[in-house]
Amino acid sequence: MTEVLFYHLQNQTVERVLPPLLEKSLERGWRVVVQAASEERADALDSHLWTYRDDSFLPHGTWRDRDAAEQPIILAVQDDNPNQASVRFLIDCADLPADAAGYQRLVLMFNGDDEDATVAARAAWTASKAKGFDVTYWQSDELGRWQRKA
Repeated sequence: MTEVLFYHLQNQTVERVLPPLLEKSLERGWRVVVQAASEERADALDSHLWTYRDDSFLPHGTWRDRDAAEQPIILAVQDDNPNQASVRFLIDCADLPADAAGYQRLVLMFNGDDEDATVAARAAWTASKAKGFDVTYWQSDELGRWQRKA
């Protein structure tokens, strides 16, 4: 069954939260697609993932790369799955993909300070529940640790 995890970002950015979650995904042997809402956003994340930490990087590519099928992490703007990922991160109000049931896990990250993003996340929650997915809601505590709230 597909799990859909809703990550409520408050006082945090996707750029800060996403890399450690991608690292954990790779540690578990998962292939990942990160879907952004625009090419500009995907390009900015592409640059960020190479430089976010001095002592490591996240191996990744974009949907434009000829070897996209071989990359452990793909940054995309469409809802295709070029690297046969089992996990998909959705940022910037990206919609649930048409093939959502084909993923082991979907992670929808939304900015809780943005009313439009919150409304979109609520609609995605309702749609995910209607499809019978296992839905959970996560929020960080004062120390920045993720806590399951629902």
